[in-house]
Amino acid sequence: MNMDLSVKVGPQFYKYHEDAFSLIPAILSEYKPKRILIVHGTLSWIKAKPFLQDIFSDQYEWFFEKYSGECSYSEGERIAALIDANMIDFVIGVGGGKLADLTLYICHLANVPFGIIPTLASNCASWTPLSVMYKENGLAEGKTEHVNRQAVFLMVNPQLVIDSPVEYYVAGIADTLAKWYESDMILEQKEFLDAPFTSMARSAALICKNTILEKSSIAIEDMKKGFVSNEFLQVSEIIIGIAGLVGGLGDKYARNTVAHSMHDALSASLPELHKFLHGEKVAYGIFFQLALEEKWEMIDELIPFYNDLNLPKSLTEMDAYPLSEEKQKEIICLTNKKKKVHLLPIEVNEERLSKAMIDLENYINK
Repeated sequence: MNMDLSVKVGPQFYKYHEDAFSLIPAILSEYKPKRILIVHGTLSWIKAKPFLQDIFSDQYEWFFEKYSGECSYSEGERIAALIDANMIDFVIGVGGGKLADLTLYICHLANVPFGIIPTLASNCASWTPLSVMYKENGLAEGKTEHVNRQAVFLMVNPQLVIDSPVEYYVAGIADTLAKWYESDMILEQKEFLDAPFTSMARSAALICKNTILEKSSIAIEDMKKGFVSNEFLQVSEIIIGIAGLVGGLGDKYARNTVAHSMHDALSASLPELHKFLHGEKVAYGIFFQLALEEKWEMIDELIPFYNDLNLPKSLTEMDAYPLSEEKQKEIICLTNKKKKVHLLPIEVNEERLSKAMIDLENYINK
């Protein structure tokens, strides 16, 4: 079978080690840039700068730009214009997930190579060839920009990310857990099990699930202590790399389906949920998808894990339910419009989605 599959595996070079940043000068020398732009956040740059002093060679002209805090179309266009105006020929993004997404997008617009230095071990944004777009007010645009380029390098220093906010790490754990539950029903079909790359995607998704469920609690406690343990490293690499590899190998069939579609709908429709992190809303989305699939036993299996990590299991627990009939219809309509939810080998329509939302609230609140 000649499956419609676009494989975009990941960065050209990845290293997660205390000496990772020492390799950046050698990689830059291969690209022979003259003018390098560092795009960064505020607190992230304060944290990262002391780790990066050795990369600032005098053979390059360095530029620095603080981004607005959102991966938005307007911010992407603004910084892409700066790149053009200053004849920048290499970009390094230093920061969290939105910064990584923005760096990818601006380098797509400006057609320049880039590297990523994450300051959080909470997402796979640095790994993936897509950017999740937001409005400047923080609400989701409901759009994801897919591009045909990826990072020249992805360098992570455990000492830089170990003292990042634990709540972001927990949210990243939930977001990564979704890789299995969103792709399970699709990739278990024979045509995908028989195809080499989608079979590999399923194996990567299973690694995500198993490692997250087995080692997250220890990894979180070690992170709180500032202890770079094997569990912290393993869970971090699952979040940063293997989660991104799932979609890289399996393309649209393994990237995301209902859980992320629900996240997007909630983010676009309920500003009061902006206080919840991306992964926290995706955690609810996992339960919503399992309710749609009528896999209540899987929800039961996950409830202790959710309780342990204080992840939301329902809209009630997020103080967003009951919804008005108009608002519920809006959220369900936005979810149903996503093409990816219809990749599931079951009937998906507004009626079934609405029923799943109500059934889940009743099940969790019983």
